[in-house]
Amino acid sequence: MIELSILFPAFLAGMLVLATHVPLGQQVLARGIVFIDLAIAQVAGLGVTAADAFGFEPQGWRVQAAAVSAALLGAFLLTWTEKKWAEAQEALIGVLFVLSASVELLVLANNPRGGEHLKDLLVGQILWVTPSSLVPVALLYAAALAIWFLYRQRLGHVGFYALFAIVVTQSVQLVGIYLVFTSLIVPALAARLYPERMRLAVGYAVGIAGYVSGLIASSVFDLPTGAVIVVTLALAFAVTTILPRGNVVAPRHAETTA
Repeated sequence: MIELSILFPAFLAGMLVLATHVPLGQQVLARGIVFIDLAIAQVAGLGVTAADAFGFEPQGWRVQAAAVSAALLGAFLLTWTEKKWAEAQEALIGVLFVLSASVELLVLANNPRGGEHLKDLLVGQILWVTPSSLVPVALLYAAALAIWFLYRQRLGHVGFYALFAIVVTQSVQLVGIYLVFTSLIVPALAARLYPERMRLAVGYAVGIAGYVSGLIASSVFDLPTGAVIVVTLALAFAVTTILPRGNVVAPRHAETTA
């Protein structure tokens, strides 16, 4: 059964995530650091888990501060490693992801709700968002988008990583690590097949199609929403790969110079 009172706030949450993740995901793909979002998201999740272990309120400012601080620390660490060992950056991102995930498991080892907490971080609770809880998220994302589109040429590595960390930290708590990664990378993968002037529009179209169909399918078939949206986003990407390319895909020389 489709319950619009639940699905509509979840839809708004998805649109907010896509608003920032589509352009940032295209930059991540262009830089060749695809797994940075998983690493930063996992570090942010570790911050949330550590704050929870200290008994802080789940939605309190201390948890938010811990998550943002952990993500920024991870971002600045990756900025430093990119300058020092650029050729090994992707491997170092993977190490950071595995290390933070392992430390998180250790923190949760004696927590009777550890499994539930870990599931929430991975697949999120997008169906439980409320319109009022999305207001501060919308303000944060609006500021992030303004900075990105107005000053992205001046951000440099440090600025990009810092902005990315702040956005991903909020997204992890909103939709979970799996959807954060998928929302960043899948629309970017689909858009790369198109001329540069069309890539943002294509990325947003793929993202919207994935979220809308995933929310509807999860409601109709009573399946975990986050996991279903990951699958429908992948299906939306698959559709873009089989569309006729003659009129929409950039010529080979345009792709190589974009």
